[in-house]
Amino acid sequence: MNNDWLIKNASVLGRQTADIAVENGVITAVGAGLTAPEGAEVLEAEGLIALPGLVDLHTHLREPGREDAETVLTGSRAAALGGYTAVCAMANTSPVADTAGVVEQVWRLGRDAGLVDVQPIGAVTVGLAGEQLAELGAMADSAARVRIFSDDGFCVADPKLMRRALEYVKAFDGIIAQHAEEPRLTQGAQMHEGDYSAQLGLAGWPAVAEEAIIARDCLLTGHVGSRLHVCHVSTAGSVEILRWAKTKEWRVTAEVCPHHLLLTDERATSYDPVNKVNPPLRTNADIEALRAALADGVIDIVATDHAPHTAEDKECEWAAARPGMLGLQTALSIVVKTMVEPGLLDWDGLAERMSRRPARIAGLEGHGLDPAPGVPANLTLVDPAANWTVVPNELASRSRNTPYAQMTLPATVRATFLRGEATVLEGKATK
Repeated sequence: MNNDWLIKNASVLGRQTADIAVENGVITAVGAGLTAPEGAEVLEAEGLIALPGLVDLHTHLREPGREDAETVLTGSRAAALGGYTAVCAMANTSPVADTAGVVEQVWRLGRDAGLVDVQPIGAVTVGLAGEQLAELGAMADSAARVRIFSDDGFCVADPKLMRRALEYVKAFDGIIAQHAEEPRLTQGAQMHEGDYSAQLGLAGWPAVAEEAIIARDCLLTGHVGSRLHVCHVSTAGSVEILRWAKTKEWRVTAEVCPHHLLLTDERATSYDPVNKVNPPLRTNADIEALRAALADGVIDIVATDHAPHTAEDKECEWAAARPGMLGLQTALSIVVKTMVEPGLLDWDGLAERMSRRPARIAGLEGHGLDPAPGVPANLTLVDPAANWTVVPNELASRSRNTPYAQMTLPATVRATFLRGEATVLEGKATK
């Protein structure tokens, strides 16, 4: 394993061109005309943009229990190829990650894979059932040091239980990450409630089902003084509620997924279940509001909600299909397409929303730090001029449920480094 490198002529954050020297996994110098440390490998990075390694706050790795859809290893490989150096693994595994034992298992699997840092997210309630708080303190004290808790896939719908969870995690500055969906408003829902659901005769998922929970939870967070993170925001109305909550200086953060920045509910007219996701694809007006909110900071970060599913769970009739899409290998390109190319963000702004802020929210030490002397060499090198075509069978995930099949996307990840170890070189995983 070589942790010594000289990365030459990279465009740091899309600004100045510089060399980056790495020794023992730590950046020792950033500047022009640097000399390679003895024994170091040299990587010519002219034309490439150097970013802090990306951080994903919302990944489903499926292990333990659904290794037929994904494993920690295959998901970690997909993450590294997407430019990530850290991912937060959601709790809806089998068994559910609602005890110290399960989160430690996931954490150790991530360490063994060695491609990205895998930080487990603990369940809020036992079995994701929404009835009884899980072992939040034990998970926080475990080797995995869990700080984010979520029943993602399900909403913590009971306001009393949600308040108790917010109060409990306040003791160790933890976060409740909420899947905002009032379940009584979405029973049987198959897609966004709107013109297309009416045309197709599919039960609709109304925007208000998301917005009502976000409003309630922002009020609870303000009352308790704890930390709330809103998962996969998808509507223009949610943006306005978050904008209001932030004027109160409550401790509320929010994420948007790449697919909600690009794809609309019109895609359901194909009846292809690859387009089925929760929350559902929305309208062009929602996309415009989400892009603007990500640009101006009302939405803090981009998170993938990488949700691998087997062919049996996805290649079936729409109503029976599981919701969810792959996201780790395509997220950077989708953000470039929807935010950088239109001029809504520059590369530094992308780094803020896909690396620095998510690392700060999750408290991931050593991640989300710009290249500088003394900083761990968690880096991504991106070719902004290269396009690539998404071929499902060529993705690293065990599953193939990408909505971007055969789509040509901008920007390719050429190299990823985790504490100086190359996990991706020349666009290919090293292990």
